[in-house]
Formats: sequence, structure tokens, C-alpha cells
Amino acid sequence: MSIFCKVANLITFAILVSNSVCGEDAFLYDVFPPGFQWGFSTSSYQIEGAWNEDGKGVNIWDTFVHRFPSPIPDKRNGDIACDSYHKFDHDVSLLKYIGANVYRFSLSWSRILPTGRIDHINPAGIQYYNNLINLLLANGIEPIVTLHQWDLPQPLMDIGGWQNEEVIQHFSNFANLAFHAFGDRIRKWVTFNEPNVMCVHGYLTGKYAPGHKNINEALNSARNIVKSHAKVYRLYDRVFRLHQGGKVGMALFSYWLEPKDPQNPAHRKIAEYGMQIMWGSFAFPIVFGNYNDETKQLLGKLRKLKLTSAPVEFTLEESVEIKGSYDFWGLNHYSTYLVEPSKLTSSILHGDLIGLVLGAKISVDPKWPQGARNDITVVPWGLRKTLNWIKERYGSPEIYIMENGYPDYPNAGVEDVSRVQFHRGYINEMLKAVRLDGVGVTMYLACGLLDSFEWWRRFRCKILLPVPPLLTQIFAFGIL
Repeated sequence: MSIFCKVANLITFAILVSNSVCGEDAFLYDVFPPGFQWGFSTSSYQIEGAWNEDGKGVNIWDTFVHRFPSPIPDKRNGDIACDSYHKFDHDVSLLKYIGANVYRFSLSWSRILPTGRIDHINPAGIQYYNNLINLLLANGIEPIVTLHQWDLPQPLMDIGGWQNEEVIQHFSNFANLAFHAFGDRIRKWVTFNEPNVMCVHGYLTGKYAPGHKNINEALNSARNIVKSHAKVYRLYDRVFRLHQGGKVGMALFSYWLEPKDPQNPAHRKIAEYGMQIMWGSFAFPIVFGNYNDETKQLLGKLRKLKLTSAPVEFTLEESVEIKGSYDFWGLNHYSTYLVEPSKLTSSILHGDLIGLVLGAKISVDPKWPQGARNDITVVPWGLRKTLNWIKERYGSPEIYIMENGYPDYPNAGVEDVSRVQFHRGYINEMLKAVRLDGVGVTMYLACGLLDSFEWWRRFRCKILLPVPPLLTQIFAFGIL
């Protein structure tokens, strides 16, 4: 393609997104530092399919979606999904076509260890991921591996799942096998993807597998996940880091919580409290060795109400292992909420779980654009504020944006102007955080590569980044 055509396409792109919601400040014209990485995130259950093929065991999402009646509104499931188990070469071709230089995918624990335990290793599972990793590298794309994204083997759920401390050792055994099998080619490992979401919706609201509604299970699972992460991090330190030279971290989900009235101290206080629970209940122990004051306060309140048995503190031995067990933080960010204090009576009347647990009422500005999901409004400046909040409170860590994307309706077409506007706005706010604020963001992964199974939202909305020729060229130039 001629330089003229490329420039013309860039101008067309600028016109397309000229009405983008960019945030509170003017658009920043600058470039990202050399070595900044661009790519995509997916997860095994959402795209692989082949749920009962080649020796794969059953996981909790297989069990969850096959219930009768189905917990999924339109009764769909991930049995086939995007069929990436059979078509991973198509996925890699698509990544190369777009110009991505990094790709994050998760391992299906049950595909590698059908029982969840080390007693039986499935060679077909190991071979599948070896084939994917090798093909990515052959095409100049760095693979990033997530060890666990919500699809716990069903046999481990049968003994209590993450609330059972026995699962910690099983996870460590799984990680040890993954490091041995793939670590010679993997330089970035994510222990858990969005464990905060998994614990809330898997064990408290019941929207995700395993579909439980028990606050005590949710809190004890969260505690054991922190301990599991630390155990695996220390394992990598002791056995693998010296000769593999990789990094290990965790990816957490976080909205930005903006005080509804920034001038009101009570609104600012509840916003900070919410952020410290949402992000800090996992990140604070991993950085500092124990729960933050906000989490201790919440656990103490719930223990007094006899709603949980979860301890308020980690033991000294646990704290030593947990503290500092990270090389980077993954941030999965999509949107922003306004927050203000709520009254207990109002929360009870409206069945408001967040109000009951956190004492907060959330809302959105009606002027904020919205896509196909009612929990995602387009507020780009919220990303910059989230990044700065993490930098200021958690020691200026290296941060990878591991998920960011716009959900649209299946009939939205391929032009996808709204999604282009979304990514333009959020990427520019990330650029401001890097260039103007000194935040250590070194990677941006869009979610996702394909029209995948969106959990309890099934296939109703699409979050993939489209790849018409114009957007492909923009991505290849490093602007996206």
C-alpha cells in the first residue's frame, strides 16, 4: 500500500473518531515509549470449545451451563464457543494480520489435569498449548499465560472449591507442571485473572460458576486465592526464575469509583473505601503482607454479624510468604461509577447488595455513552484516575492493562465506530497516565480477539476488536 493511501486512511480514521468522548482533558498528541506492547486477551472456556474431547476433564463452567434449568438466559454454553481448540492457527493468523505483538490466553486446568490433581496428566492438553505457544512465537507474537480464569476442575469443586485449603496445593502442583512444560518459552505468567470477580459472582451472587450464594464461601475463597498466588510466586522464585527469567503477577478487575460530589468529604471517603475493597482486598496483602484497614473493618463487621468465619488477619508465616509476591500488576478496566454513601434501610428495601455490604450507592451520569452491557459506560478518564490511584497507593508498580473493551450488540455491523471511539478515548487517557503522570504502564491488551462466550451474558454482546482494513493499519502503526 502506498504512503498516500496510508496517510489518507489515517485522516479518515481521525474524522471517524472526531466526536469521541475523550474525557476531562484535551486529546494528547504523543507517542508511547519504545517497547510498549499491544495485543489481545482471551480465556480458555470462552473460546476453546472441545469441552469433552481428547481427554479433557469437566470443569465448574461445564457443570454450571449444563444444569437444568440453565442459569444462562438463552441456555447457550461454551461447548463449542469459538472452536479455538481446533482453529488456534486461525486465531494466530488473525493476530498477525492485525499486527499484535503479544497474546494472553488462559490454560484450561481440566484439559491438562482432568481430575485437577497431578495424578493424571493429559498429553493432548500439553500438546495443544505447546502447539499454540510455538505458533505464536514463530509469528513474532509473545505468549502470556494465565494459569486460572474461573474454570476450576469439577473434582476440586466437589471437595469445596477455593474455600478448601487443600486446593492451594493442587493449584501449586498445576502451576509447577505448567512452568516445567511451557516456561522455557513464557516470560510473563498471570496466576489468577479477576479473582475478585470470581469470588463475588461465583460464590456470592451466584451469577457465575459454581453459582453459590454464600458470603462466607466468597471471603474464605478470596483468602485462599491470595495464599495460592503467593505459594506459586515463591515456587517460581525458588525453582524457575534463575533459568527461565520470567515475571509473575495477578490481574485484578477494577472500576473507577468517582465521588458523586467531589466536594463532599463523605462521598470522597466512601469512594476510597470502595476502591480499597475492590482492588485492595487482594492487592494490599500481596504488596504489604496483610489486609488493609478497610478490609479488616469489613471482615470484622461481618464476623460480628456471624456471616463469615474468615480471619481478619493473615498469620505471620502467611504474611511473610504473601508480602511482595508480585513482579507486575494486571489491570482489567472497563468503566466508572459515581458513588455516595447509602442508608441501610434504603439498601434493604431495594435489595442493594453493594449498599448492604459497603454502605455505598452507585450510579452513572446519564450523559455517559453506554454499550450493550448496562455495567459498562464509556468514561475514558476513569482509566487514568485508576492508574494514578494504583501508582500512588501501591508503590508505583509496573502495570499491564490486561483487559479493556467495548461491548456492542451482534447486529452493530463491521464499521464499529463506537468501539473505535471507545479505544481511542481509553488509550489516550492511558497515554496521559504514562507521559504526563509517570505511571508505569507497559502493555495494553484489548478484550477480546473473538466473539466469545460472555459468561452469563452468553453471546448476546460482542467485545472483540473489529479488524476492517482501516483499523488493522492503525493497529499496525502502533497508534492502537
